[in-house]
Amino acid sequence: MSKIISTHSFRGGTGKSNITANMAAQFALKGKRVGVIDTDIQSPGIHVLFGMDEEKIDKSLNDYLWGRCSIEEAAYDVGDKLGPGAKGGCIYLIPSSIRAGEIARVLREGYDVGLLNEGFRDLTRELKLDYLFIDTHPGLNEETLLSVAISDLLIVILRPDQQDFQGTAVTVDVARKLDVPHLFLVINKALSSYDFDDLRQQVETIYNGPVATILPLSEDVARLQSADIFSLQYPDHPFSQGIQEIVAHIEALG
Repeated sequence: MSKIISTHSFRGGTGKSNITANMAAQFALKGKRVGVIDTDIQSPGIHVLFGMDEEKIDKSLNDYLWGRCSIEEAAYDVGDKLGPGAKGGCIYLIPSSIRAGEIARVLREGYDVGLLNEGFRDLTRELKLDYLFIDTHPGLNEETLLSVAISDLLIVILRPDQQDFQGTAVTVDVARKLDVPHLFLVINKALSSYDFDDLRQQVETIYNGPVATILPLSEDVARLQSADIFSLQYPDHPFSQGIQEIVAHIEALG
């Protein structure tokens, strides 16, 4: 039975796409069939982590939403990122278009958001996915609400920042109103001077929900500049260990 997992943050800059790509890669390393779909159509970016540029993207999520292709035709096998230790796992990426004209059309005309729901189901069936990760648009809009509503798990990324704290409260409240079965919080970019145990307790008390992990603010992660998937390159790094902790929490859900 495939699982749909949405990753979301109320504000941009939380590292949401980076965390999504790393989680997907770690599941693929375990032999799972994984899909990653970029529904941040207004400002797409997760394709960069998988080494894709405009020349490599022939069809995108935009083409599916405008009736130009089936959604599986916009899926790219990016499993070469995994290297030789993938144990039969694979990753399919469904990018959003990075062409300026396509983004402008979305902003000007919109699209049928209802097609996203059909597309998610078609992907999991046609590609026989174990996990589908949805990289959502920051904030709350129609496509984000749809993604959250059909998810088996919502992972909310936040920084230890008062603006993030307030926005996350809105996201968590909406998710509970939508009866999302499971919700995890992930704190990213935490300073090494923080007491992580105290921070975890504070956040879990505020939102009455579990913190899957706290990821440290890392110059090493910043230095990579989204040019690769960090946990594949540096599996023993504290950031990568935090990704493994999230994966373990997800696996524990069954």
